[in-house]
Amino acid sequence: MNEDRAARYHKARRRVAVAGVAWSAALLLALALTPGSVRLREAANGLAVGLSVPPWALPSATVAVYVAFLGILHEIGASLLGACSWRLDRRYGLAVDGPGAWLLDQLKAAAVGATLGIPAFCALYLAIDRWPASWWLPAGIAFALLAVVMARLTPVVLLPLFFRFRPLERQDLRDRLLALCRRAGVPALDACVWQVSDRTRRANAALTGLGGTRRILVSDTLLAHARDEEVEAVLAHEIAHHVRADIWRAIALETAVALVAFFLGALALGRAWRPLGWAGVSDVAGLPVLLLVAGILSAVALPLANAYSRHLEWTADRFAIRLTGNPEALASGLQRLAVLNLAEGEPSRLALWLFHSHPPVAARIAAAKAAVTDDRR
Repeated sequence: MNEDRAARYHKARRRVAVAGVAWSAALLLALALTPGSVRLREAANGLAVGLSVPPWALPSATVAVYVAFLGILHEIGASLLGACSWRLDRRYGLAVDGPGAWLLDQLKAAAVGATLGIPAFCALYLAIDRWPASWWLPAGIAFALLAVVMARLTPVVLLPLFFRFRPLERQDLRDRLLALCRRAGVPALDACVWQVSDRTRRANAALTGLGGTRRILVSDTLLAHARDEEVEAVLAHEIAHHVRADIWRAIALETAVALVAFFLGALALGRAWRPLGWAGVSDVAGLPVLLLVAGILSAVALPLANAYSRHLEWTADRFAIRLTGNPEALASGLQRLAVLNLAEGEPSRLALWLFHSHPPVAARIAAAKAAVTDDRR
């Protein structure tokens, strides 16, 4: 692993990420602190009226058009920054797709975002209109339910929109991975090859879904470079998150943050609607303020969330070693992933806290190698 090259790559990616946050914040602030958001709502309402929407559906139609307008405005800057990220990946040998394939994925992502986001915001504003003071509570409950549904449906509904999957034809490895899941108490329906080599040189394995949708996914790039015992060790780490209910912990944590964000957003809307010239708290012109509150809270909570995630990743590594009894395979598997993914082995403390949900890969490899030494004593 070329640490200098990896460090340069990740520093550049972090600059793009910071620019993305700055663009989002600047757009929302500009709309919230000027008549821009009210003008945007008026344009959305005018379009909804022009489409002859029935009066009873006009408020929701206005929200839907406003959200679409806001999404388009945001994508102007976000797409440019996304193109910068793609060019960085190309420059450092991680991306292999062309501009056409990259653009198609962006359009798919935008379509999925609109399909999910517009109805969600319409429902949110119906709740705000129905319960102006307490809408944050049903909104938080709905967020939790949606998170569970998405965790269950993502591998069978969303991922196939972007990737191709096929059954893992190497029967010995397939049986080995399925048996590993059964031994851990989280049986999977199938083991599939996750085709990513037409887009990237990155590699990974995953255990996705919940209950009846749980599937093993192994990228074709990992299969092309890793030994079977390394694939098994990497999957064992992913199995740990299911055995230890880390997915449910993540949903609970996200729901808690969402509840606080909705509560603070309700306070902000209640105090801001008159000074900023909205028609009321349920006026969709207040959406930029609501999004700003959520963004600020997410930024404040991010270091703590990252620290907690790193703790879970450490425990998953230890579980993988116990499950497979092969710490050497985990060490070599992590090393292989680090090379294929151009991982940053030893990020700075600031970068670790702000950007890394996983422990430094160099430390994880060292810990796995230490377990090898302990086993041989």
